[in-house]
Amino acid sequence: MKTKEKVRSFCIQYKHALLPLIYGLFYFKIFTLLEESITSDFYVVHMKIDDSIPFCEYFVIPYFLWFFYIAATVLLFIFGPKADFYKLCIMLGSGMTLFLIVSFLIPNGHLLRPTSFARDNIFVSMVKALYQKDTSTNIFPSIHCYNSIVAHIAISKSTKFSNIKWLKHSSLVLCISIVLSTMFIKQHSFFDVLTAIILAIIMYLFVYKKGVEVN
Repeated sequence: MKTKEKVRSFCIQYKHALLPLIYGLFYFKIFTLLEESITSDFYVVHMKIDDSIPFCEYFVIPYFLWFFYIAATVLLFIFGPKADFYKLCIMLGSGMTLFLIVSFLIPNGHLLRPTSFARDNIFVSMVKALYQKDTSTNIFPSIHCYNSIVAHIAISKSTKFSNIKWLKHSSLVLCISIVLSTMFIKQHSFFDVLTAIILAIIMYLFVYKKGVEVN
């Protein structure tokens, strides 16, 4: 009975963990539908600065680390103060939902991916594999960039984790690396990154500066 009571108590205490799980399932379902439906007829996103950004396959490493970064941040906050957790969820959920709406109303994509590569190494192979799995459509605002910025903001503003200096510094380095990676491996236009930064700033002002009350 004691074991059952402990399990029940644990489930009740951390039932809020279902929130990102349920939303994640919803998000990836809608995103997959958008990826399958938007393939050729889309608004081409491009800025002149995109042509000056070189392709660098080594940035595929921080690009893939994004998945760990976001998952680890959400998991970390599940076991932290609930107010911090809900602020993180509001920031992530709002941006990702807006991204889905924008992708539906304004089908978009880019034509920046290289057709040939100067080198042949494991990092180039990783980029090629990424290109096959992930299309160059539905790109703005960049969720890779937006979520990374949000994760770092959440860690920096957390009442529990902000005092852990190595965590804050590591988060900042990884966040910047991921943002840069989206452009250097030609997954996103500078426009996607710029709009992600602007959206993150707006949400930061709303959630943290305006003092949104969450419990």
